[in-house]
Amino acid sequence: MSVFSVIRGCYKRKRIVPNYDMVRLLFFFLAVIACCQGCPEKCVCSTQTVKCQNQDLDEIPHSLPNNTKALFVTGNNISRISVDSFPSLLDQLTDLYLSGNELEFVDAMAFDKLPSLVRLDLSNNTILDLSQKAFPVDNKVQVLNLSRCFHNRSLADLSFLQQANLQQLTVLDLSNNDLVFLPDNVFSSLPSLENLSLQNSSIISLQNGTLKVPPLHDLDLRDNSLRQLPISTMSEFSQKPGLHIRLSGNPWRCDCFIEDFLSWLKNSSQITDVQNLTCVEPEELRCLPLIHIQNSQLKCSGDMEGVLETSYVFLGLVLALIGVIFLLVLYLNRKGIKRWMYNIRDACRDHMEGYHYRYEINSDPRLANLSINSDV
Repeated sequence: MSVFSVIRGCYKRKRIVPNYDMVRLLFFFLAVIACCQGCPEKCVCSTQTVKCQNQDLDEIPHSLPNNTKALFVTGNNISRISVDSFPSLLDQLTDLYLSGNELEFVDAMAFDKLPSLVRLDLSNNTILDLSQKAFPVDNKVQVLNLSRCFHNRSLADLSFLQQANLQQLTVLDLSNNDLVFLPDNVFSSLPSLENLSLQNSSIISLQNGTLKVPPLHDLDLRDNSLRQLPISTMSEFSQKPGLHIRLSGNPWRCDCFIEDFLSWLKNSSQITDVQNLTCVEPEELRCLPLIHIQNSQLKCSGDMEGVLETSYVFLGLVLALIGVIFLLVLYLNRKGIKRWMYNIRDACRDHMEGYHYRYEINSDPRLANLSINSDV
């Protein structure tokens, strides 16, 4: 017996009086039943949200309700997302969470059946390849979470950001990755990017022009490996007066090469955590806040001593190598050198004997007269 039959029977027997609140409650109950009728196995459905979490799934469930708005498929073993992962059109889906699935490959056209997708979470995976054509041309993605996705710097390919047509992307999370360097112009195709997180991504330097294009409002560079910022990068930041930057947790080297950075810190209001920026090197300035350091405290003597010490070591190695080569040449030509020395000795001996003979003649008057007569 259906719910409608029960309601009709109650009205016929006049056991209840029509109540609009009761009617609305019944219709809500029927709507919930209708939504849950297509709920996939191992998933939990409520209104327009589907949760398939920690169920050891190896693919996206296919029998998803057509009116799904938020889909959570997290903590499973889904290694690949392809065009077959979403066989039917889900035009109301706006939120997709795929974190913690050991995901490695996101193929072309993977999200073509999700035209209304706004928020995509791919965090806590081991992505090896994310296709440049994974998103439809007219996609509406605004939030993309790629935190803890790239664990090998040689495989961290971010080129898809330049070709994925993410024109409406405003929030990008690349935190907790092993990036080291950011490719040139990697964000040049993201004209709407406002919030960028690069926290704890092992970045050691920012290349010229990397952050020039996006209209950033919030930039997180905490807990990286930055020792100083190039003048060109500080200039790019200064051209975005509404930009808020976080830089704490980096191993700043407080030597004479950081003077421009210190001057910028003391005259800029863009660094929100400027009080937490401290020196790591040299030892005498360790843990001292950067904004409290005077230029007179900045020295490069330690670096010069290191350079000189290295130069001396190198010079010693070169001289040692020259000495070894010289000895090797002497050893290989020892017979010729010995013969040459004997010849010089014999020549010197003959010459000295001639001088000795003439000296004996000149010293004896009788031999001298004889010598003169013989000459005549």
